[in-house]
Amino acid sequence: MASLVLSPPLRPRVPFPSYLHRLHSARSILASPGHVNPNSRRRGNPRESLAASVATEPRVVVPLPPVETERGGEQKLAAWRSVRQERWEGELEVEGEIPLWLNGTYLRNGPGVWNIDEHEFRHLFDGYATLVRLSFRGGRMAAAHRQLESAAYAAAKRNRRLCYREFSEAPRPENFLAYVGELASLFSGSSLTDNANTGVVVLGDGRVLCLTETVKGSIEIDPDTLDTVGKFEFSDGLGSLIHSAHPVVTAEEFVTLLPDLLRPGYLVVRMVPGSNERKVIGRVNCRGGPAPGWVHSFPVTEHYVVVPEMPLRYCARNLLRAEPTPLYKFEWHPESGSYMHVMCKASGKIVASVEVPPFVTFHFINAYEEEDGDGRVTAIVADCCEHYADTSILEKLRLQNLKSFTGLDVLPDARVGRFRIPLDGSPIGELDAALDPNEHGRGMDMCSINPAHLGKRYRYLYACGAQRPCNFPNTVTKVDLVEKRAKNWHEDGAVPSEPFFVARPGAVEEDDGVVISMVSSQNGEGYALLLDGSTFEEIARAKFPYGLPYGLHGCWIPRKN
Repeated sequence: MASLVLSPPLRPRVPFPSYLHRLHSARSILASPGHVNPNSRRRGNPRESLAASVATEPRVVVPLPPVETERGGEQKLAAWRSVRQERWEGELEVEGEIPLWLNGTYLRNGPGVWNIDEHEFRHLFDGYATLVRLSFRGGRMAAAHRQLESAAYAAAKRNRRLCYREFSEAPRPENFLAYVGELASLFSGSSLTDNANTGVVVLGDGRVLCLTETVKGSIEIDPDTLDTVGKFEFSDGLGSLIHSAHPVVTAEEFVTLLPDLLRPGYLVVRMVPGSNERKVIGRVNCRGGPAPGWVHSFPVTEHYVVVPEMPLRYCARNLLRAEPTPLYKFEWHPESGSYMHVMCKASGKIVASVEVPPFVTFHFINAYEEEDGDGRVTAIVADCCEHYADTSILEKLRLQNLKSFTGLDVLPDARVGRFRIPLDGSPIGELDAALDPNEHGRGMDMCSINPAHLGKRYRYLYACGAQRPCNFPNTVTKVDLVEKRAKNWHEDGAVPSEPFFVARPGAVEEDDGVVISMVSSQNGEGYALLLDGSTFEEIARAKFPYGLPYGLHGCWIPRKN
């Protein structure tokens, strides 16, 4: 097991950031694949397991804050609690079999600190970024987590209060003049957070970035140490305070959307490996509403960029408020219409702009081109995790709601929403469910696919579904879009994070690989979970020294040697 010694609790609560002086770097190294520990446990084939291999530096005793308990003494789910300490590193004991071909690093980003002293944040998306690393080599697994050193997090530690505008939080000015100054800094963008707590991506040149929806919240990290390298500075002068939290990143390019709040529309931009310069592919003008629709993510095909315009639109007035509205920085404008735009990557020209039924989505899954018998592209198919145009999902993600599950079935329904966008000049597109939503419990979010099928026709997706009653997605789900069936992994009371698919090198079948998820257990603990991508059976798990907060999105970095 990892070299972490738990000390008796010193007090019932450790406020932010009073534990910082007790941090450690209990580094653990991976020994040769042949070094095994006969005392470790395995599932399936009972061969010997990994050994905890620690650095030669002296063992450090790290007092940990106690696990908070519910009434009756039951431990609370760690998913919605601030991380217990700022950093940890060690090797994990594996139960089961990790495929020997799984050789690399899985990084996951997400909110992990939701309080500053006694001030509790409101929303899941407010938390300061916590990076988690799982390293695989020779059938063994090491883990680490560390706080991202954004300016917002550093200022909170230094001043012991909120200093930047987060998703639902705003600093409280001491007087009217301070309020006027804060508004001025908001218009300049200086008061917006750089808390890059949403995703982590690997650029084609190997640099690793943590991202959120503010452009300034683009921060480079070292994937081996999880150290914060510094702010990623775009060199193009395009301006824009916000961008899509989920760019489309491949070995060849980085494509993202820049919403224009003044002249409602979107710039579609591209950056090549080795460059910090975004170049404009083209512009999409909004067809309705007072502002662009929220574009948390968007899909691409081999030749096109798909720009969604949903009626959940940015709202500058709400952005100025000190207290959040029910829709936070957005407004719902169903009367403004809902649209899907298709732009040619090569020319920047819009080849389709169709009206579709109202929709609400955070995450697009994939898109591909439909062809006729002569090879002509006749339509674009784009899939997303769609919430039946129900904006209440934003309110359900308040931390108070997540922590107070009473057994009632309160998770809003969701489906695999499938858009069909005709390219023949028709003004209307389609939106339907790609399969019966009951197959995945009418829950659907946090999705991944085999990256070899990005922008192409595909069959399988991996996501979080639901086993009801629940207040949050609580299954890991494999969806077969051809057979229109789903397989679901579930553990009572547990909350799994985004299932991330890693393809086996040289694989021919689309689902030949491993699915990785990090799970918060009902008893307050947590573990890394590995499922076979094909059979969807559990093949391994490894327990963390303590439960980790719920995370959002991740990436995979193959080992080069």
